[in-house]
Amino acid sequence: MIKTYVALFRGINVGGTGVLPMKDLVGILESLDLQDVKTYIQSGNVVFRSAEDEPATIAARISREIRKRFDFEPRVLLFDPSEIQKALQANPFPEAESESKTLHLSFLVAEPDNPDLESMEKIRKDSERFSLQGRIFYLHAPEGIGRSKIAASVEKLLGVQVTSRNWRTVARIAELASEQRILSGNFGSTQ
Repeated sequence: MIKTYVALFRGINVGGTGVLPMKDLVGILESLDLQDVKTYIQSGNVVFRSAEDEPATIAARISREIRKRFDFEPRVLLFDPSEIQKALQANPFPEAESESKTLHLSFLVAEPDNPDLESMEKIRKDSERFSLQGRIFYLHAPEGIGRSKIAASVEKLLGVQVTSRNWRTVARIAELASEQRILSGNFGSTQ
């Protein structure tokens, strides 16, 4: 059965490092027999379909192929579209959704064993709020993500790698995945 996947790439096209044009990324994914590849903005947000049912295998193949062609190996996190939808629905700060640039979701490589939330609380600005829910870390930073000490320290304090997106980006990725599932006829399934 063909499944729809959401791929979030960690560390591409950020600050001049890991430069990978989206048209090249699409070509790489298509060369790996991934179908109906759609990207959203330049930071590595992709929706595609595949008959492969092992996300770790797909992610590893993608990373290796990028390393062969571009001489760097980004971390690729794969999600079922239902996981992205659940992350949106579980948002603990719904009133911040209208200010999408101030609300960020960090997708964790793995659930942290020993997150240092106490230190996060100590460096938190009065206006900031955060919540860790499984493999998703929510941060509302009304003064801007660039000014947030939590945002700057999130990987260190959680003890795992993350890739972060603002609310608008996550919502758009969910829309793309939903459109993909409808087009493929998988609209009644989490596949």
